[in-house]
Amino acid sequence: MAFGLYLHIPYCEGKCFYCDFYSRGNSRAVPEEYIEALLREMRRFCNCDCASLRPDTLYFGGGTPSLLTPGQAARLISEAAPAPGAEITLEANPGTVTLGSLRGYRRAGVNRLSVGVQSASDEQLRRLGRPHDAAAARRALQLAREAGFENISGDVMLALPHYSRAEFDATLELLVSGGVTHISCYLLKIEPKTRFGLHPPQGLPDADAAADFYLYAVERLAEAGFAQYEISNFARPGCESRHNLIYWNCGDYLGLGPAAYSSMGGERFHYPPDLGAFLARAAPVETDGRVDAEDYIMLQTRLCSGLSLAELRRRFGVELDGRQEKLLAACCKAGLCRLSDDRLTLTPRGMLVQNSILTEVF
Repeated sequence: MAFGLYLHIPYCEGKCFYCDFYSRGNSRAVPEEYIEALLREMRRFCNCDCASLRPDTLYFGGGTPSLLTPGQAARLISEAAPAPGAEITLEANPGTVTLGSLRGYRRAGVNRLSVGVQSASDEQLRRLGRPHDAAAARRALQLAREAGFENISGDVMLALPHYSRAEFDATLELLVSGGVTHISCYLLKIEPKTRFGLHPPQGLPDADAAADFYLYAVERLAEAGFAQYEISNFARPGCESRHNLIYWNCGDYLGLGPAAYSSMGGERFHYPPDLGAFLARAAPVETDGRVDAEDYIMLQTRLCSGLSLAELRRRFGVELDGRQEKLLAACCKAGLCRLSDDRLTLTPRGMLVQNSILTEVF
């Protein structure tokens, strides 16, 4: 089974107004002290003769990983010793990359770029607190192709303040013309400790309007050749995120850095969200229990391939009773899911209410 390694880079130029990921703003670079801490933790977990601990996927997330120098990225990739053919992804903010840095990442071994575009509207980007404009996003995608990247993902946010279908169409055009092979589309969620959580923006669409934007995006992305394979992710054939599929398939992954989560051999653990403690070797991992049937059901039903009821029985001994079968039949009749050949899959409409379906049925 594939093994994924996640490296958290908790530095960024400034906190976007919606972001609740653990990061430190007002950063222009990643200090060498942090690189040494990541290398230390890699040696702690991965330095053994077990070939299975050579990652099949390596993901630099953040924060803003494109604040890494190519040399720093190369050191981390070299220490990780990924398996041949590994997918190596680096998240990039459009305003932080140059042709030189992108070529450097490519030489270091990065073969997949994830660019935080979010919107083609400069007004919207300012409203979100993004440190770039649409022109910078377009330029970053062009430079990525010039640097030799063929596998490029773009992030898009839906149901933003004063959102419209025209804004989505313009953003999709920017991504398609930029040569992306993968698109992640997320509905805006207001998190309590963010700037938006403290001061909610005006003009947010209601739940019904947000659902309409999501269904419109699914339809338009399919027309543009991006097949949906997960609630929020769409790809050209063969360009699905191999790293994220490890998460959704309840595989083994190791996350290093403050607030990074792991699941190894079915046991879950994480680092506390404390950069100082991580740097000072004072951040022991905290255990989160075992992966259980509830985790498996939730993650598998995010995928368009769906949940195998036979595999659910095999792994966790869970059998559907008559009440659950009746509820699922009602959901199928309502167009929210399909049940065929012992496999449960949610439709796009069902994905919008995934939590409600799972709570009711399971």
